[in-house]
Order: sequence, then C-alpha cells, then structure tokens
Amino acid sequence: MITTKEKIAYGLGDTASNIVFQTVMLFLTFFYTDIFGISPAFVGTMFLSVRLIDAITDPLMGALTDRTNTKWGKFRPYLLWFALPFGIISVLAFTTPDLSENGKMVYAFVTYTALMMVYTAINIPYCALGGVLTEDPKERVSVQSYRFVFAMLGGLMVSSMTLPLVEYLGQGDQAKGYQLTITAMSILGVAMFLACFWGTKERLHPPVNQSSSFRQDFSYLLKNDQWRVLSIAAVCLLSGMVLRTSLAIYYVKYYLNLPDSITLFITLGMLGNIAGCMLAEPLAKRVCKVKAYIGLQLISAALCIASYFVPSHHVELAFGLFIVWGFAFNMATPLLWAKMADAVDYGQYKTGVRITGMIYSSIIFFIKLGVAIGGAAAGWLLAGYGYHADAPQTTHTLDGILISFTIYPAIGSLLVAFVMRWYVLDNQKVDEIHGQLNRAAH
Repeated sequence: MITTKEKIAYGLGDTASNIVFQTVMLFLTFFYTDIFGISPAFVGTMFLSVRLIDAITDPLMGALTDRTNTKWGKFRPYLLWFALPFGIISVLAFTTPDLSENGKMVYAFVTYTALMMVYTAINIPYCALGGVLTEDPKERVSVQSYRFVFAMLGGLMVSSMTLPLVEYLGQGDQAKGYQLTITAMSILGVAMFLACFWGTKERLHPPVNQSSSFRQDFSYLLKNDQWRVLSIAAVCLLSGMVLRTSLAIYYVKYYLNLPDSITLFITLGMLGNIAGCMLAEPLAKRVCKVKAYIGLQLISAALCIASYFVPSHHVELAFGLFIVWGFAFNMATPLLWAKMADAVDYGQYKTGVRITGMIYSSIIFFIKLGVAIGGAAAGWLLAGYGYHADAPQTTHTLDGILISFTIYPAIGSLLVAFVMRWYVLDNQKVDEIHGQLNRAAH
C-alpha cells in the first residue's frame, strides 16, 4: 500500500521539474525575444529543431532505464545522479552573455539543447517511476493527482514569483534578474529531486527472466495500439496548451493592455490548474476516466473559443475564462498519466514483455514534440503577424495574438477528444489485464 507521505515525496519531483518546465512554457519565448534580443522566428525554429535530438535521446533513455539495475531500482537513481546538472544547466539557459546576434543564437541553441537533454535524463526516469509505485488503477490516479497538484504548485511558484523576483534581484537589470531568479529556483529544485529519491520505492518489476534487445523493445512498442493512441493525443494536447501558455504574456500585455497584470493573470490561471488536478481523483471514482477525459477536452475547447469573443475591455471575463479553462484542462492531466501506466500493463499483457521505460520515454518524446510545436508555432505566429518586441502593436498583430491564444489551442483539444475515441483501457479492461498478469506470474 502506497502511503500519503510517499505520494507527496513523488509529487515533489514534479515540483522540481515544473520549476523549469513551467518557466520554459511561460517565460522562455518572452525571455529570448524581449530580454536576450533574438528574433521570434529563430526561437520558433530552434524549439522545433531540438526535438530532432529528442527523437534519438528519448527512446535511448527509456531503453537505458529498463536495463538499469541498482540497489535503488531502475528509475530512482537518475534523480540522484542528474539533480545537480539539471540545476546548473537551467541557470546557463537563462544567462545572457554579451555576444553578437549570431553568437546569441548559437549560445541559445547550445544551452537550450543541453537543458532539454538533461531534462530527458531526469524526467523520463521520474515519470516511469510513477508506473512502478503501485498496480492499483485507482491508486495510480491518486498518485498522479498528488503529482500534478505538486507540479502545479511548482508552476504557481514560477508564475507568481518569477517577474517580482526578476525585478527585485535585477534592480533594473532584467537579464541579471532572470539569471538570479532561476539560480534560486534551481537550488530549490535540486533539493526536491533528492527528497523524491529518498521518499519513494519501486514495487513493480519486469518478469525475472525478461531479456530483449533495443530493437525487440521497439517492435513490442509498435504492437501496443493503446500506446499509439496516447502518443498521438499527447502531440495534439501539448501543441495547443503550450501555444496558449506561451502567448498568455503577450495576450495580457498587448491585447488586454495590462502589462502590470501579467503575474496576476498567470498566477490565477495556475490556481485554476491546481484546483482541477485536486478534483481528478474524485472524478475518476465516479465517472469512467476515458469518457471523463474526452468530455474535459471538449469543455476546454469550448472555453478557448469563448475567449475569442471577449472584448479587450472585459478584463474580468477574460481572467475568469482563463482560470476556468485551466481548471477543466488540468482536471484531465492526472487521468492521462494514469493511462500511461495502464498502457504499460497492456503491452505486457499482449507481448509478455514489460518495457516501462520505453513506453514512458516514447510518450514523453511526443509530449515534448507537442511542446516544441506549440513553442515554435508561438514564435512563427508572432513573426507572421508582425510582432515587434516591447513596442506598440498594429491591429493586425493584436488580432493575430488573440486568435493564436484562443482558436488554435481549441483545435488541439478537439483533436485530442477525437483521437481518444480509440482508447479502450477503461477500469473493467484494466482489471481484466491485471488478473491475467497475476495468474501468469504465479
């Protein structure tokens, strides 16, 4: 039986991850364009091109974790080994050396690539760890609910503290302010990763005599049709979400014309996210988690579309819709990650081989591909609509920011709802699979 204390320890790992992940989603595009002085078109292209590297490193990392055997388990050791490198490279990514325009682009590319690689090295084992803490489907939702509440607390920390700390620590020098702010957050993140390492325990293990090559693992992966559904859904989901969150700053600063309310806007949105994650577990106990997930995506899409019709002077309504969207969208998040653990069991049920690391790493690759597409789209759309950093925007640019913040993310959620029609692992099917696996083990 997994304890509340262990669920909290596991959740702290995602608080640490989100100190960087949410900073990247909320501030990195703005940091590169308005602080470091890089063109938005290059930023968009860079975000997408780094995903080509992930196409190699993510499955390799998954295969490596499946073959790791230490006294601490397969996945936990990576939290210990990579916590400090993760913190150091996070600071380097938000450092602004005095370089030429080309030098800045090279520096941004190298440090962002390094950040994503070390994120892979620590986040894939962390995510896979959630699939071996318990085999109980309800407890899996509970574990992921705790995880994402703590993840969103990390996001809340980022959204509410980043800009005030940048101002306070930078004393008028925003570049210095960002660097010192990320330094402070990274130190805290390293401590939380270590707390996650010491506070968790791996309970589920592959069959004792399991032996397969990377090539065989990949063939087993392709036979898992439920993995394919989740992978496609992940790309659509994160593309829309990251596009929306990346443009939130621009929406508030330029469309609503409230530059002093950026922190309030994204902080209130994060509170909506936390509330949604907290209610995922009770929702899953009352409603089929597959139907609930599809319904929440449709609601999220409707809220995004509604935001398009809000005039810029209706500030309270704009804020309210963003909060409610975060609530609905993130109520679905723990359900998705619980489904990943079910897909691991399903793969073992079909092939006789348990490839936890490979399944999580490949889905995470598609998640990061969605993050890259969303981030790239934000940069490209800003450039395409004629955005100029820290300057008055034309009506055409404001209209572009509005449609990119509302309609395009809605399309992402609608695609997720459509794709999830092919996901069949409801509670009844998962219980049936566990029964088969337990009989095979004995």
